[in-house]
Amino acid sequence: MHFLFTFETMNEQHIFELPEIKRFIQQAIDEDRGDGDHTSLATIPASHIAKAKLLVKDDGIIAGVALAQLIFNMVDEKIGYQILMKDGSNINKGDIVLYAEGPAQSLLLAERLVLNCMQRLSGIATATNKLVKLIEGTHAKLLDTRKTTPGMRLLEKWAVTMGGGVNHRIGLYDMMMIKDNHVDASGGIEQAITRANAYKKSQHKENLKIEVETRNIDEVKQVLAIGGIDRIMLDNFSPTLMKEAVMLIDGKYETEASGGITEDTIRTYAETGVDYISVGAITHSVKALDLSLKIVL
Repeated sequence: MHFLFTFETMNEQHIFELPEIKRFIQQAIDEDRGDGDHTSLATIPASHIAKAKLLVKDDGIIAGVALAQLIFNMVDEKIGYQILMKDGSNINKGDIVLYAEGPAQSLLLAERLVLNCMQRLSGIATATNKLVKLIEGTHAKLLDTRKTTPGMRLLEKWAVTMGGGVNHRIGLYDMMMIKDNHVDASGGIEQAITRANAYKKSQHKENLKIEVETRNIDEVKQVLAIGGIDRIMLDNFSPTLMKEAVMLIDGKYETEASGGITEDTIRTYAETGVDYISVGAITHSVKALDLSLKIVL
């Protein structure tokens, strides 16, 4: 049985020891290489040793250094590296993150995968950190969502933690989230919550937390009357209604703001007293950070 990763362990570096990550890297290498990097094979002697530097071309937060090391190792164990900046570090244009040295053909094979991953992960960490700073001094914590790139979820959620964010559930397996579709399909909030708790008991999953999405104050009142949950999501509430809902819940359950929250509005939502703010944009539509891997002549 494969290891199920959870948000409690996402901060730990052993993510890069998971077979899922190594399979992802190997598949990406195979996809790119095909039957050979014919350009490098044709133009560079196999014996040629080169040195390359990972150059920063944007300001932000770096993420993916440990992943780059793993990629280099899987491409060619003869590649060595010197790490100058750790994951989660603030970076500025012109900084050098690392040097790598080894067979030139191998460095060029690893180049694009290293950059593709590090640019995206650093973009996620940078976007996350920007929002985290905007809500500093409030009670709220920034959450990610399941709106991630297929095959890269663990890496992208790890990048969120490098930017100072907090992981929501990793997948469908580590938290029960009763959303509007579940409520409507089951016949109402009460039926959905009752069935969720019965399922937990029958499947011996008592530690599985339950979150319920609410769409208005009336639904919040319904959840409070029923109980048996851990967190209430307040979806697409205005800041005024959010504050009213948080006061109504009064600490009985964790609260989460969700739905179209941007850098222009996140501070206002954080000041309502809500516990968590989830923003899908930090993984699903983030701008990659500009990095390059250049051979040092």
